[in-house]
Amino acid sequence: QVQLVESGGGLVQPGGSLRLSCAVSGSIYSFNAMAWYRQAPGKQRELVASISGGRTNYAGFVKGRFTISRDTAKNTVYLQMNSLKPEDTAVYYCNAVRGLITTTHYWGQGTQVTVSS
Repeated sequence: QVQLVESGGGLVQPGGSLRLSCAVSGSIYSFNAMAWYRQAPGKQRELVASISGGRTNYAGFVKGRFTISRDTAKNTVYLQMNSLKPEDTAVYYCNAVRGLITTTHYWGQGTQVTVSS
């Protein structure tokens, strides 16, 4: 059973930083890609950043502010978030993908990030 456990969310002032962590049961190498998504109230879940084979990809609204990384020894994926804005407020979800043609997605329970003064 795959488990993804997020941590690191919280309340931060605009311009502040947070680092989210996603602890993965088993080896990160067993997944084709890892990603962070977010969902704000009343909005659809959207991709924030992904990492696959060492290559990273970012949504336009976080480029230059967020960084996705992974520690394969700890089987953990991180999302460093800098220069946070109120519009970054959302529940952030860790995602893991297995397969290339037929894919299976695994999700964490989510962690709340609130950016407010």
